[in-house]
Amino acid sequence: MEIGEPSMRYTHTNEATNKEELRVNLDLIEERREATLIQMAAQKQMIEIYYNMKANLRYFKIGEVVLKKVFRSTKATNAGKLSPNWERPYRVRGIAGKEAYELETMDGKVLPSNWNAIHLKKYYF
Repeated sequence: MEIGEPSMRYTHTNEATNKEELRVNLDLIEERREATLIQMAAQKQMIEIYYNMKANLRYFKIGEVVLKKVFRSTKATNAGKLSPNWERPYRVRGIAGKEAYELETMDGKVLPSNWNAIHLKKYYF
């Protein structure tokens, strides 16, 4: 046997009021969607502002002189922890894409691949 006590919500509703509430909810659904879209846009703006505050974006112009980061795979075989972290100066030859650059040596020899801006830093001489 189940023992239950009917709730006030169940006892005070009928089919007519239920249909009326459903119609009201359907009328308000567009307003809720618009409010949600506005809230989502505001949240994306806040995320963008936070990212732009923290990001260290680097942009180089064609002809600028930069240093290239030395990776573990390109280090000399017996280079210790005191070996240099940046390689000789290179000149920016062209812009390959968003924050990607084509490099050439100071003699004019073009490097075979493009380099991302996070692996480059400006060379002051």
